[in-house]
Formats: sequence, C-alpha cells, structure tokens
Amino acid sequence: MKKVILGSILMLALSLSFVSCRETADKAKDGMEEAGEDVMDSAKEVGEDMKEAGEDAADAVKEAGEDAVDKAKEVGDDIKEGAKEVADDVKDAVDDN
Repeated sequence: MKKVILGSILMLALSLSFVSCRETADKAKDGMEEAGEDVMDSAKEVGEDMKEAGEDAADAVKEAGEDAVDKAKEVGDDIKEGAKEVADDVKDAVDDN
C-alpha cells in the first residue's frame, strides 16, 4: 500500500513538473517575441533618426556651398572693381605725362 501511495505521489509530481516546464517555455517564448518587437521598434526609430540626421547634413552642405558661391562672386566683383581702378589710375598717369 505504501508503494502505491508513493508511486502515485511520484507520478503526480512528475506530471506537475512537465506542465510547469511547458508553461515556463510558453512564457519564455512570449517574452522573446515581445523583446524582438521592441528591438524592431528601436531599430526603426534609429533608422528614422539617422535618415533625419543625413538630411540635416545634406542641407548644411548645400547652404555652405551656396555661401561659398556667393563669397566667390563678391571676390570676383571686388577684383573687377580693383582692376578698373588700377586701369583708370594707369590711364590718368599716362595722360599726365
């Protein structure tokens, strides 16, 4: 009788442990799925931030290029004016002699 009771208790304990392991495995699977979704969301946000940063950098480069072109035009205009003044001065000097 003692062996039957002990055997029944052993069978009950084993069946509970298998059920418990299955529940734990299901919980672990659910946790991994949630973690995977969180990683995907984070990666998507990082990608969007990188895209935005790239666009900002492109805008900054474009503005810098436009500023450089404007400065080059100003320098060119200044050189033209300086050359005209020198030419006028040379012409006046030749006329005075």
